[in-house]
Amino acid sequence: MEQLRNWAGNYQYSASELHVPATVEQVSELVARSSRIKVLGTRHSFNGIADCAGSLLSLQKLNRVIALDRSRHQVTFEAGVRYGELCGYLHGNGYALHNLASLPHITVAGACATATHGSGDRNGNLATAVHAMEIVKADGETVVFSRDHSDGLMDGAAVALGGLGVVTQMTLNVVPQFEMNQYVYENLPLEQLKHHLDDIFSSSYSVSLFTDWKGPAFNQVWLKRTSADEHRVPLDSVFFGATRATERLHPVPGMTSEHCSEQLGVPGPWYDRLPHFRMDFTPSAGDELQSEYFVAREDAYDALCALERLKDRIAPLLHVSEVRTIAADQLWMSPCYKQDSVAIHFTWKADGDGVRQLLPIMEEQLAPFRVRPHWGKWFAMSPAQLQSRYEKLPDFQRLALACDPHGKFRNDFLNSYILGEV
Repeated sequence: MEQLRNWAGNYQYSASELHVPATVEQVSELVARSSRIKVLGTRHSFNGIADCAGSLLSLQKLNRVIALDRSRHQVTFEAGVRYGELCGYLHGNGYALHNLASLPHITVAGACATATHGSGDRNGNLATAVHAMEIVKADGETVVFSRDHSDGLMDGAAVALGGLGVVTQMTLNVVPQFEMNQYVYENLPLEQLKHHLDDIFSSSYSVSLFTDWKGPAFNQVWLKRTSADEHRVPLDSVFFGATRATERLHPVPGMTSEHCSEQLGVPGPWYDRLPHFRMDFTPSAGDELQSEYFVAREDAYDALCALERLKDRIAPLLHVSEVRTIAADQLWMSPCYKQDSVAIHFTWKADGDGVRQLLPIMEEQLAPFRVRPHWGKWFAMSPAQLQSRYEKLPDFQRLALACDPHGKFRNDFLNSYILGEV
């Protein structure tokens, strides 16, 4: 097999073979006869969370929408479906998802498995929309986790980090379709967040702040708004000291805005405004690394000030940094478990050595805030530190052992950070 790399090219997978089954029965057969196997999605993780020393399995042929339940407002689909594909189907049938990540290119199953998120004070991460999941366990048998069951295990399975088995089918809760528009403002002083963080992030359905850390300000503020936002918080030409952009912008300085979703207040459907990047273009910077840290909302300003003290070390390695809010949830392995959170994201230049040296220094600055890293991105935190941030980890470990008693779906990442070497 040709050696596979992740989307950014920084990680080479170690598996010796790649399977592309066309049916759930074929998935079950492959899992049952394999000693080690992992699912490979759209390869958008930046670390070894999806790696495997045995076989990799792609679900790209399992990409059908199965059913739309209008009475329960739910959609069921195979786990190879990407957000861009699902969004088109839902919108065509009058429905929407509550939120989307920056990229529509990723699979729903992979994004939910790592607690990937969008932005918005009232919006939980993408996995909070999951109502049910069908998973092929290590023995090749299928198990269904559902919010219709009284066991409460759906909260453990929704963000499973690939540790329970192969997700083959998902059911999401959906909402009626809605229209949005997007405005961009430039040069928001960091100091404004000291007293106005709540005002800034509650001004729109989804808010993103971008900075290159070259100064004490956010280069851009992206406000994604619904008609309700327009009536509740009207916008002026100046937004907390930032001025409204008069041309479309890319969050990474110097890159063309052609790749980005529509701006300048032009109305459009939810699926074409919630992501930052368009489905038909290369997302983000391309040749990059990524890190992200979640902090309790009440600590966000102090955490940003702590990072601002390192701006001279951060800026030379950085494409751009993004700050977003995410609502608390009840998902065991979510970085937002029982905590309204602010996520501080870093899109790094492809300087692996430089980023590796900087991350421990950044994490030391952030240590007082007990930050949690994004599961699929680069971090330097020790397993003991990370495990101490998840009170439901023992429950998740027991669930993983029940589905995979002999470690068929484990890898170095899960053994180190989640399950130990047993």
